Amino acid sequence: MTEDDARGAVARAFREERTSVLATLIRQTGDFGLAEDAVQDAFAAALVTWRRDGVPDRPGAWLLVAARRRAIDLARRSRSQHERAARLAASLDPDAPAEEPDPIGDDRLRLIFTCCHPALDLPARVALTLRTVGGLTTGEIARAFLVAEPTMGKRLVRAKHKIAEAGIRYRVPEADELPARLRGVLRVVYVVFTAGYAPADGDRAVRAELCAEAIRLGRLLCELLPAETEAWALLALMLLHDARRAARTDTDGRFVPLDRQDRGRWDRTRISEGLAALRRSDRPGPYQLQAAIAALHLAERTDWGAIAGLYDRLCELGPSPVAEVSRAVAAGFADGPATGLALLEPLLAAPAMRDYQPLHAAHAELLRRAGDRAGAAAAYRRAIELTGNAVERAELLRRYNEVQNDDVQNDDVQNGSAPATVR
Repeated sequence: MTEDDARGAVARAFREERTSVLATLIRQTGDFGLAEDAVQDAFAAALVTWRRDGVPDRPGAWLLVAARRRAIDLARRSRSQHERAARLAASLDPDAPAEEPDPIGDDRLRLIFTCCHPALDLPARVALTLRTVGGLTTGEIARAFLVAEPTMGKRLVRAKHKIAEAGIRYRVPEADELPARLRGVLRVVYVVFTAGYAPADGDRAVRAELCAEAIRLGRLLCELLPAETEAWALLALMLLHDARRAARTDTDGRFVPLDRQDRGRWDRTRISEGLAALRRSDRPGPYQLQAAIAALHLAERTDWGAIAGLYDRLCELGPSPVAEVSRAVAAGFADGPATGLALLEPLLAAPAMRDYQPLHAAHAELLRRAGDRAGAAAAYRRAIELTGNAVERAELLRRYNEVQNDDVQNDDVQNGSAPATVR
């Protein structure tokens, strides 16, 4: 096997197996740092061994065994971890087949609930879980929270230390403990989905593996908590968005805005499942409102007035920069760009929003629709500067070039598509 083949196989295994292997090893060691170091070393070993011997039939099982052995080596170096090393060694019977990560994902679900312990504040719970379970980089998580990367790095370190110091157990909580953790768990799953559906970096419009993992976890949560309407609403929201995945880019990989997508490429099975899940959510909540908005976007003609009204209710429940930007876009399409621009003004003046790329993309599109080409061009330039995703950058650059072109038709300006980040 060539080095490129080996790297490709390891990259696939990292995307498909890392979370499951890591979650199992954290359960067995009870130590986040030890498990993460061991899993990282296992992937490094795979790069060498698989190139020499070929990819094993069960890459996840191979990686789990390699990570366990590495964890034993690392634990034995510390006197305080001798007992832990002995327990791990007992789990490695050389004559027994390698243990597969739990196929139904219980270890991953347990890990999410562990990270979302109420002993941690909510942002720390979500950030730690995104890093450990979602595999997101510190930079990606920092962008999701609108904070600097070093700040997020310190939060993650503190959260891991607190879990170790408090002796927080690795388990799914009892029924009476679930409400205290569910809010954080739902947010984690949604941010994992968002990181896949609208990746901030890279050259792909979608990271399908993250979307699939979030939907799988959403289904597990609905099985675990069938009476929790917001769990069903979150599942509905993810399914309704994911149903349009194939239509969001053309055959050349270029971004296609919602109003120009080929509806024949939408996944009707996903839509049916999503609408059924939405019907299970009978109480208004943040995810229920967002899922209802996603459902409205599937209609033949977009009812921007209804969408704007739902965003008004969403912002009343709990204001957030993401919701406020989307609310302004919806209002701009429902009541005219001046209305949307007025709603964006306080957001544009907020220091914390200075580098929030979707805000500048929305600002550019509303200015474009208002006929302010110079202002739109400046806003597009700012959005492009802040965009790390190649597909999104290409679409923003296309729109920037359009507003620079004197031949752009007026109706294109007045009826432009929603910004590339509003999907």
